[in-house]
Amino acid sequence: MPETSRHKKELIDKSKRRLLTTTDPIEKLRLLCLARGSCGIKNLVRSFKFLDDDENSLNFLQFKTGVRAFGLHLELKEIKEIFEIFDKDKSGFINFEEFIVKPRPQLSYLRRSLIQRAFRKLDKTGDGLLTVEDLRDVYDVKHHPKYMNGEWSEEQVFCKFLETFDSSVRPDGVVTYEEFYNYYAGVSASIDNDAYFDVMMRKAWKL
Repeated sequence: MPETSRHKKELIDKSKRRLLTTTDPIEKLRLLCLARGSCGIKNLVRSFKFLDDDENSLNFLQFKTGVRAFGLHLELKEIKEIFEIFDKDKSGFINFEEFIVKPRPQLSYLRRSLIQRAFRKLDKTGDGLLTVEDLRDVYDVKHHPKYMNGEWSEEQVFCKFLETFDSSVRPDGVVTYEEFYNYYAGVSASIDNDAYFDVMMRKAWKL
């Protein structure tokens, strides 16, 4: 279920307000992403993956290039500070897996389990990837306005739906669990109440 425009606005506004007062470099990185909406962190991770040749480590040049390419407004000294936080052994490299987890907002066990259950329900083939074929039995396109007026085919509706969770950096029509999780980590940041998040997820995916 894509985020509502109200949730998106609340998330962006909240992130921008907190940016005015935060002094923590990691928190600033997180808020700059969330100020782009729920997809901000998901797209950041995806953009860095294309810079990491072996998907294991990033050097400072790769890290700086990724930050600049993604359009994050950070001073060079701030980029260096963030890099040094991750470069714990002073090797000149940071662990990619550690980096992609750190900017995510912390989620409660309840929220993590709901995201996992929703993904498993959608992933009909059980291969850890969401595709158009996975959606056919769980997403009814018949009531989509553009399908009803003949503007879009069934396939186009499914593809557009997947784009919500796919990366806007280099979309490939396939959604991994990591992308799905990162998207909902962003949505979660605009919702303070666990109970509300619970109801929203259960209604959206009929959990």
